[in-house]
Amino acid sequence: MRGTGTAVRTLTVVRAALGVCGVALGAVGVWQLVALTGPETPRRVAVWLAGAAVVHDALLAPLVLAVGWLVRRLPAAGVVRGGLVVAGCAVLVALPALLRPGEPANPSVLPLDYPRGLLLVLGVTAAVTCLLWLRAVAVGRRRAAQAGRRSARNGRS
Repeated sequence: MRGTGTAVRTLTVVRAALGVCGVALGAVGVWQLVALTGPETPRRVAVWLAGAAVVHDALLAPLVLAVGWLVRRLPAAGVVRGGLVVAGCAVLVALPALLRPGEPANPSVLPLDYPRGLLLVLGVTAAVTCLLWLRAVAVGRRRAAQAGRRSARNGRS
């Protein structure tokens, strides 16, 4: 196949360009962290990032693996796993706003009803996951029935 090498080269160039952009933006972020904040901020950010890595590796990754293992025998388990990952990400994004104690000094900092918003996102995620799961199960049953009819026809002739 002739066009494959060109496509691979194009993807390699695109990936390299995206990598360069990512490194450049990371460098700008580090520069702003060091130059535009107080002397204590970089240390606090480093501690926060280390804590996030520990929480991810010690709690979140094993939890995701365990839940994935538990739902492995369900029909269309991939759809269920996908819905659970989306719901987990939504909870992680909303968690800082949900756990913030008291009222902020500036009411425009947290102006929305975050618990209601999270419940809405989780409800929509559950509904879409259920619809996709029902569709996947129906398609699987239809394919199994067609395969059964084909094998019955082939067995008679």
